Amino acid sequence: MTEPAGAGQPFPRAFLRIAGASLAQHQLGLALALDCQRVICMARGTSPEVIALQHMAEDAGLQFAIVTGTRQLAGLVTAGDELLVVSEGLFVDPANVVPLFDGRGPVVLVQPVEGALAAGYERIDINRANAGLMRVPGHLVERLHELPVDCDIVSALTRIALQSGVQMREVPAASRVGSDWRMIRTEAEAFALENEWLRARFAEGAASAGRAVARLGVVSFGASLLHAGNASNVLSIGVVVLLAIAAGLGWFSLVWGGFAFVALAWVLVEASRLLRSAERHALGQLPPAIPRADALLWLIDLAFGALILADTPRFAGEPVLSWLSTPVVLLLLLALLPRVVRGAAVSWIGDRLLLGLALAVGSAAGQLLPVVQIISVGLIVAGLLFPLRSQD
Repeated sequence: MTEPAGAGQPFPRAFLRIAGASLAQHQLGLALALDCQRVICMARGTSPEVIALQHMAEDAGLQFAIVTGTRQLAGLVTAGDELLVVSEGLFVDPANVVPLFDGRGPVVLVQPVEGALAAGYERIDINRANAGLMRVPGHLVERLHELPVDCDIVSALTRIALQSGVQMREVPAASRVGSDWRMIRTEAEAFALENEWLRARFAEGAASAGRAVARLGVVSFGASLLHAGNASNVLSIGVVVLLAIAAGLGWFSLVWGGFAFVALAWVLVEASRLLRSAERHALGQLPPAIPRADALLWLIDLAFGALILADTPRFAGEPVLSWLSTPVVLLLLLALLPRVVRGAAVSWIGDRLLLGLALAVGSAAGQLLPVVQIISVGLIVAGLLFPLRSQD
């Protein structure tokens, strides 16, 4: 982490931010994905950013050390170790890297030299450039003592590894295209990659109308939200605020407006789900057993049920179960069908934006109960017509 991020930018390239996390944090996620036990950070000295990175690594269960030169590095690496070397400024998706190292010995990852030099990679020979990653035996670090103390450690280790017979492996072209394998040198490159990465990650795939709106919002404003920090937390708070507004509208008999606000809250839930996945990507974290977005979805459904009851008068002598049955059947169908139906129909069945708008129209027209019953029957028909998930 010793190279500045371009003219007029004195901070290291390692702390350029992509999707709300620094390049160093993304590389920490790569180390976790490759089951590393220790992280050795090459830096000129300590800084608040390096200390924060150390805390993140230690919280993830890794040992962390800061070194400023070759002598310190050699003192931390034993002959029996394997050293994963990541070039400063490399942004790479761990999913593309793990298969290249899985079950194999020391290796230097390379790529064709055409275009690689302009992209910021170092030439190895007449035909190849490095790819920013290698795994080398720990005993090779001792040979750094033969070089000047101010040498480029990554470049020197690459040469030493190749001279020692470590094999080269070319990174498949499919892994190098797009936004999943890139060398970042300036803030402008980081910004361009961030937008490209968000579009590639979230703007593809079949989705219902509501999820398309959520994805469009994330692609358009996700970078700003992620840079502001705690993007998913902010959206989660927004969900709670919108549900509180919906409850207030329902209390004042403006149930149709309450449905509209609950529908909008669901869009924020889906946007927070996408943003949270981007935040977890930085550290290679797996989703929790119950994602926060799923818990918020339960609140959304409870709000729908409460608003339906608020707009459904209970007649004198009517049993409570009879009064509750209409919204309960609807909510149970919404919870059940995504578990048993597969294909594109699942996305549309679970689209609470469309559901909220339909209920808002029915409430405004004074026909909420028939609308709920029609939707319930439609869900049952969908469960009969569309393919079921395999039970294997």
